[in-house]
Amino acid sequence: MNTEEAIKCRRSVKHYDASHKMTEGEITKLLSLTALSPTAFNIQHWRFVVVKDPELRKEIRKVSWDQAQVTDSSLLVILCADLKAWESPGRYWKNAPKEVQDFILPAIDGYYRDKDQVQRDEGMRSCGIAAQTLMLAAKSMGYDSCPMDGFDFSAVAKLIDLPTDHVITMYVAIGKGVTEASPRAGQLVFDEIVFENSF
Repeated sequence: MNTEEAIKCRRSVKHYDASHKMTEGEITKLLSLTALSPTAFNIQHWRFVVVKDPELRKEIRKVSWDQAQVTDSSLLVILCADLKAWESPGRYWKNAPKEVQDFILPAIDGYYRDKDQVQRDEGMRSCGIAAQTLMLAAKSMGYDSCPMDGFDFSAVAKLIDLPTDHVITMYVAIGKGVTEASPRAGQLVFDEIVFENSF
């Protein structure tokens, strides 16, 4: 499936074949593709919690408005952002020439240090981009998906032992859909969303 087709065909699917299992190879491929997503300063804020334990998924479903895709999808990925990923930037630039490192590492420190909102915003942006990559990669592999934020963030954080310097951004449920997505409820017209040069 080409990129244009994947974008047009990707829809949020809520009901999955609960008996379908993805192979470890498929899961690794999917997350490896997702890890190619861009991030500011290449600091790769995202952390992917792949929830495989059926009992844990049941507990997560209880604090996720009892949404069936939490337990019935083949794969549940909780996307989290490491808010302090910027603090050890050398590992993201270890293969860059020294002159690049000498420029970029202080720039990273200056951009993030003592700026909690910037740290959070960048983590959210990075995870949002990664989620879209994950969903498009899933579609290209023949799987449906559903991005989710309908859950108790604090309760899920406890269930997955989320570190205090991380935040949950969303889930993505992936699997073999058993129902078609609902028709698109209403797309805004092009001229209402696209502006040239200014509003």
